[in-house]
Amino acid sequence: MVRLRSAVPSLAATFPLPTILDRYMVSELGGPFTFGLSAFTLIFAATDILAISRLVAEEHAPLASAIEYFLWQLPQIVITVVPMAMLLGVLLALQRLSGESEITAMKAGGIGLVRAVTPLLLVGLGVSFVALALQEGVVPFANDRATYLREEVIKQVGPFGGGSHTVTTGLPGGGKQVTFFGGYDAATQTLLNVTVIKYDAQNQPQVIVFAERAKYQMPTWTFTDAKEYRFNPDHTTYLSEAPEQQIDVGEKPSQIQQTVTNKNREEMSRAEIREVIGAGQLSPQETRAFQTSYEEKLARPFASFVFTLIAVPFGLRPPRGGGSTGLGFGLAVAIVFVYFVIASVVSAITTSLPGGYVVSTIGAWTPNLLFTIIGAWLLQRAARY
Repeated sequence: MVRLRSAVPSLAATFPLPTILDRYMVSELGGPFTFGLSAFTLIFAATDILAISRLVAEEHAPLASAIEYFLWQLPQIVITVVPMAMLLGVLLALQRLSGESEITAMKAGGIGLVRAVTPLLLVGLGVSFVALALQEGVVPFANDRATYLREEVIKQVGPFGGGSHTVTTGLPGGGKQVTFFGGYDAATQTLLNVTVIKYDAQNQPQVIVFAERAKYQMPTWTFTDAKEYRFNPDHTTYLSEAPEQQIDVGEKPSQIQQTVTNKNREEMSRAEIREVIGAGQLSPQETRAFQTSYEEKLARPFASFVFTLIAVPFGLRPPRGGGSTGLGFGLAVAIVFVYFVIASVVSAITTSLPGGYVVSTIGAWTPNLLFTIIGAWLLQRAARY
């Protein structure tokens, strides 16, 4: 009886299962990566911990709310330090393997250097995708929750202190005008839940205007169903209502949009940044800045893979005289510093250049591309010996 062999390759042949070597290399990375993640997180969180201490001691914030506020800030910190943890983890793991001649033993057994470190590179790539998912799905929600706790629970902002506001100075007589609004609809260029307070030169309120909405109609804002209270010198109050009333709040829609989004582009997801850009209310300079941030938020998580690649050749050189952890930490900090200096310079240049998403994409990926080329070249050199 003749058995026909299947022409379809087996699942194991198509997707090879991890070997003992792969599992060993990944297990060696686990401890140093955890150490790096904890160390860098503690360093970055130190400022927040001190700020929370001040909130509890000086502003009498509830301790439970202050701790919760700190915990909601952790996802943003973790996303920032994950690439650094991968860099330090790979450095320490390979320094140990190289220092105990395990890398040499692998080569003697016919295992090439690139094959030996491939599991680490795959882990770095996987961590990059996980970081991207957390950045887009978890971090924006966590930041919003942290902001709510800070403003509503800890600081207990009053009705005139929340939301966004604008200040107009140089009014006739030396006064000023402050406009508070609870929200802004970019699609219709409308302020929501608006309160306008006009002060005299002695900083005494003269007029207060309340309106549910104010729509921009060039060259000023039109308030709908506004209620105006005027405070007279004889301490009497005069109330007037008007279906429509035009008031100059001192800023145009593009400036209002910038005020609303000034919560920091780093705290926004790519979807939120895309929504702000699509509203069409930003100036050309602001649009370029948001476009650059939009592309950088896609490129930055993949620094985990880039740092893994560049850490391999450096980790193959075991430090002499011991102290591998300290030297590895110092080397990791130096590499991270150079990377972010280059990224900052390229980002500043990209923001100042016209060209839309093409220029922004090139600028955002330049640091990753540069460090990938350097890392691949160094790895290739190391593999020859």
